[in-house]
Amino acid sequence: MSKLRLSITMSLDGYVAGPAQSEENPLGIGGMELHEWFFPLAAFREMHGEQGGEINASSRVVEERRANIAATIMGRNMFGPVRGAWPDESWRGWWGEDPPYHHPVFVLTHHPRQPLQMKGGTTFHFVTDGIESALAQAKDAAAGRDVWLAGGASVVNQYLAARLVDEIDLSIAPVVLGAGARLFEGLEHGALALKQDRAINAPDVTHINYEVS
Repeated sequence: MSKLRLSITMSLDGYVAGPAQSEENPLGIGGMELHEWFFPLAAFREMHGEQGGEINASSRVVEERRANIAATIMGRNMFGPVRGAWPDESWRGWWGEDPPYHHPVFVLTHHPRQPLQMKGGTTFHFVTDGIESALAQAKDAAAGRDVWLAGGASVVNQYLAARLVDEIDLSIAPVVLGAGARLFEGLEHGALALKQDRAINAPDVTHINYEVS
């Protein structure tokens, strides 16, 4: 059965992006520091068509996260900095003409837009009728395989509050941001029943996986 799997990097104080996000600084002030564990990896370089890179304890985690994923859900803020109605269709995402997804990506937004077909098998679909619709479309596209819930915090928190997430894989970076987009914002005590499956210490990060019941 297809699962909705959240994997995301978080600061020690619970933020997945810093304050003052912008086109020039998409992860906000200090936000890039969250991913310092990821950038040196061979897996990261491979995703961007490059060679070389490190192999360490995080490599297996990245491989596990990519396994069996056939669709992605993200919020509009993760897709790009454009707010309000689309002024045109010039914004095509942060990732260039060959984004590292290589499968359908469903972008939650309040403003309609035609699907955006990119190189490498990535097509961005813009969903205006809510998180349940996006999940249904993503699972249909995944055809029995799993769906990655990529971010940002607002969309993730909506799915968590609705109890639609099956698995949480957190990468906790040794960074304190102090402000920004906070994971688990607004969730009440007892909103999630979690069972820890594994914890892995790696250079500059700790990876913890939970099953959600």
